Amino acid sequence: MAQDRFTFPNGSILELATVFAEAKTVTSITNAKPPEATSVAHGLTEGDIVLLRSGWSRINGRGVRVGAVEADEFELAGLDTSKTARFSAGRGVGSILLPTRWQQVDKILEVSSSGGEQQFWTGAYLEDDDETQVPTTRNPQSMSLSLGDDPDSDRDAALQEADESKEEQLLRLTLPSGNIILYTGYVSYNDNPQMQRNNPMSGRVVISLTARPTRYTAL
Repeated sequence: MAQDRFTFPNGSILELATVFAEAKTVTSITNAKPPEATSVAHGLTEGDIVLLRSGWSRINGRGVRVGAVEADEFELAGLDTSKTARFSAGRGVGSILLPTRWQQVDKILEVSSSGGEQQFWTGAYLEDDDETQVPTTRNPQSMSLSLGDDPDSDRDAALQEADESKEEQLLRLTLPSGNIILYTGYVSYNDNPQMQRNNPMSGRVVISLTARPTRYTAL
């Protein structure tokens, strides 16, 4: 059982969604855990990955896995919209985008993350002896990837297209266990290779996250 104490990313596969089906309108999302979305003739199956657009800012722009499916309804697995103080009833309408093609982002040499730190307001009333801290927002998060140089690959073409589009992108990381992490954000790709003696040439990709990642266990 000792091997279960640690999780290693070795063997993980990162993919970028490059083609999407036509957007499907979502006419309602329930206040529940998980919420249920209504979309007439959505054509989804359980386990599909979608990019969600919603009037609720806390789930807008997130990658989501589809849960249980009915003819015109489906669950947004992993989400919790049950608190009406945060998710005003009836305001969750929007749309979904289903990826139909994924491009592997291969030859990853290094991955680093930054941001996400909690910010605080610091202050005190006149009569207080000591200042206090109150949490406010969090710093934006980003991921930086160093990639082995491969200038004529489909990978590079997809990353350049994502960079030039200046639009949010959906990425899926599949861990060796089959668990997945979904990311959404803007892709910035620098294909000017980094060069250092006795080290492989590499390019750099920065993913500036626009929503919190969503994690799922293997189906």
